[in-house]
Amino acid sequence: MRNGSRKGGHVHYAHIVAADMGYGHERPARSLEYLAVKGEGVVVANNYPGIPKKDRAVWQKSRQFYETMSRLKSIPLIGDVLFETLVDKGQEVALFYPRRDLSHPTIQLRQMYTGIRAGLGRHLIEKLAKNPVPIITTFFYVAFMAEEFDYPGDIWCVTTDADISRAWAPWDPKKSRIHYIVGNGRCAERLKLYGVRDEFIHLTGFPLPPDLIGGIDAPVLKTDIIRRMCALDPKGIFRSFHAQVLDSHLGKGVCPMTQNGHVPTVMFAIGGAGAQEKLAKTILKSLAHVLARGEIKLILMAGARPGLGERLKKEAQRLHLGSLLNKTLVIKSYKRRATYFSAFHELLHSVDILWTKPSELSFYAGLGIPILIAPPVGSQENFNRKWIEQVGGGVFMEDPRYAGEWLMDWIASGAFARMAWNGYISAPTHGTYRIEAIVFGEDMPIHTLPLIV
Repeated sequence: MRNGSRKGGHVHYAHIVAADMGYGHERPARSLEYLAVKGEGVVVANNYPGIPKKDRAVWQKSRQFYETMSRLKSIPLIGDVLFETLVDKGQEVALFYPRRDLSHPTIQLRQMYTGIRAGLGRHLIEKLAKNPVPIITTFFYVAFMAEEFDYPGDIWCVTTDADISRAWAPWDPKKSRIHYIVGNGRCAERLKLYGVRDEFIHLTGFPLPPDLIGGIDAPVLKTDIIRRMCALDPKGIFRSFHAQVLDSHLGKGVCPMTQNGHVPTVMFAIGGAGAQEKLAKTILKSLAHVLARGEIKLILMAGARPGLGERLKKEAQRLHLGSLLNKTLVIKSYKRRATYFSAFHELLHSVDILWTKPSELSFYAGLGIPILIAPPVGSQENFNRKWIEQVGGGVFMEDPRYAGEWLMDWIASGAFARMAWNGYISAPTHGTYRIEAIVFGEDMPIHTLPLIV
């Protein structure tokens, strides 16, 4: 994709900055990469060329701790206790009601500012300041660094969950110049409780990959949703009840009732810490028979973890499913994170159901992809699950050992078609375009979002 975006004769450029702590901060940054300074791409704050050894060591220690704790969470009983005590308590999202002042800095925030005052991030900000275009970052820590080290350009922070902890707002929110780009109304209201001024909060929707939308009129998205509706409603149950509204939005006569579409494709996406490996193997075993009969296609996405991909292939061989590889069973992994994100987005054109923990991928319901929700990892993912269910774009999974039964029943009934449509209609789709317009002071090319909490 080209760098920068041209509007009104002007080329828009920004520093797009993320962190490779799992996938949650880097994935939305990849959707905004087309705005990146030419030749720069997405800047990974904890792993960029020239990063000081001291900074790298601090970042690596933090990342390794979180990923280890995330994987330990899969251990019965003790895993949940360790994760809640050592990780989740520090990033816990406080109850929203009753509304009250939540601006007082937390222990986690104090620890982060201690790091900044010791010089963490100074090298990065001074490097970016040589070209003082706006910073758009998906990691709040980078926004704090930019403000503390007097970055000369504008600072924009993109929220990545449906609700956020106090750690997302700076030390003194009322005096801060950080602009917040938020994906939903709850985040907007939450930042106000943390003391962020109204004029620094911008409700845009989550930044989804522009290649999966195709522009303001969303021609690519509409093509994909038409194909998906056919695959997810093999008996025409959903379409028979909603033919008039489908025709008005997608065109008259699309996906006739007599058309069965292609075999439904399910992708199970494993998170960046690799904590869902056990669940992936359970799913593989439970779907063995329907895969062998060609009734469904399964993509196991191991992400940027080649070792995990190899272990899943060995598991497929152990289950005597080797002959199905690259047919009804596809196992994907990549050596480079950038390659993974690009390939993942390309694969979504053909994916009908996205099975995942309620991470940042929850917002992909806005692409008309129903979300089959795996158990959350972390309190913020509990709020993501609630958000998916409120918009009607997904459902929590049943016992994965019997997925070969309930998954096929839900497809046959048209339930997933209904979720796909709900997500397409109710969840924000054009967040990427709104973000570009707001950051660069352009007229909003599409309608503003209602404050849906």
